[in-house]
Amino acid sequence: MSAVPTREIAYVTLDVFTTQRFGGNPLAVITDARGLDTAAMQMIAREFNYSETTFVLPPCDGANTAAVRIFTPRAELPFAGHPNVGTGFVLAGMGRLFGRAPGEVLRFEEKAGLVPVRILRAGGRVAGAELTAPERLSRGRTLAVESAAACLGLPPSAIVTSSHRPEVASVGLAFLCVELADRAALALAAPRAELFARELLPIGTDAIMLYMRDGGRGPGALRARVFAPLHGVTEDPATGSAGAALAALLTDLDPAAEGEWRYDIIQGEEMGRPSRLEAAVQKRNGTVTETRIGGACAPVMRGTLTLDG
Repeated sequence: MSAVPTREIAYVTLDVFTTQRFGGNPLAVITDARGLDTAAMQMIAREFNYSETTFVLPPCDGANTAAVRIFTPRAELPFAGHPNVGTGFVLAGMGRLFGRAPGEVLRFEEKAGLVPVRILRAGGRVAGAELTAPERLSRGRTLAVESAAACLGLPPSAIVTSSHRPEVASVGLAFLCVELADRAALALAAPRAELFARELLPIGTDAIMLYMRDGGRGPGALRARVFAPLHGVTEDPATGSAGAALAALLTDLDPAAEGEWRYDIIQGEEMGRPSRLEAAVQKRNGTVTETRIGGACAPVMRGTLTLDG
């Protein structure tokens, strides 16, 4: 009986939006996914069981750096934040990718569009990355305060509506953005997964970004949590796509018509994985024109996957 042939696939894991290993949001990067089909990618993502795993392929357009596919344990995403930041960090440290040097600004082809990722350096070393969201801000439907509170296991009084009602926002991936009154409410929130499909899917999202303003740390300081149980991610410790959507929404709500707004977002502390995300939003003639979000990364593991066939 002949042995089943096997194939070795290289991977790297790292923690994103943190300078410390075992903080931030874990990510697995398959640095050369050539030969893997969609089913294999989904199985590998399920095996890692991180909030996302990325698969790097040669670009369709030679002017770009790579094609990147992003999978949760349950489904493929068109765009996500920490996977782009982490993948940029990993590829910048490789020296060469598909026969070329990656450069200081990487261009990733993704289902949501082209995602530029700028490499951040400290002391001459690659320290992190900053992405530019692939889409301009789109504001979607709102959800009744009572319904949003029920999804979060909170009383309606915990939700603040002075700036906006619970509202869907996206710069590539949609989230329901919900402002809470204080840190106590943020800590008490507990997602009721059975309500997410009923309340969120009809308004065009499947995840909630809840946040509070943390003025004691300075202007633009926020604390946040993200729940996405329909993707098998009960809570995410650092969510760049949600942070970018929220930053764009808050900038759009500001009455000033011109300028750059900056946000410092702390996430993941309730999970014991503290994370820091830094966002910058450009606004011209009253319209949000560009949203960026980035942060530091810490490498954790590297190795090979053994696949049959």
